[in-house]
Amino acid sequence: MNIQIFGKAKSFDTKKAERYFKERRIKFQSVDIIKYGMSRGEFESVRRAVGLEAMIDEKAKGIEKLIYLAHEDDKIEKLLEDQSLIKCPIVRNGRQATVGYCPEIWATWE
Repeated sequence: MNIQIFGKAKSFDTKKAERYFKERRIKFQSVDIIKYGMSRGEFESVRRAVGLEAMIDEKAKGIEKLIYLAHEDDKIEKLLEDQSLIKCPIVRNGRQATVGYCPEIWATWE
């Protein structure tokens, strides 16, 4: 397994996801999405796995700017520009990905 966890430093769910993998002694790479961000390729891989709507954090500060964009391409550009609008944690395992705390899905990866 090649696990990547994209999260926010202050996110409770991100910490829970990291703890899930630590408890099972599964190595993972943790990436602070605010500090380092996701590359376009990583973003597209996750989008293909879960869909764009699942990646949007409706509770994020400034989400109004994203909600009113009509075209999906515009939303993608805005999310890549301001990654604080992305829901976390995003856990990737190759082409598979989840958004949020999803231990029932991660268990099938083991």
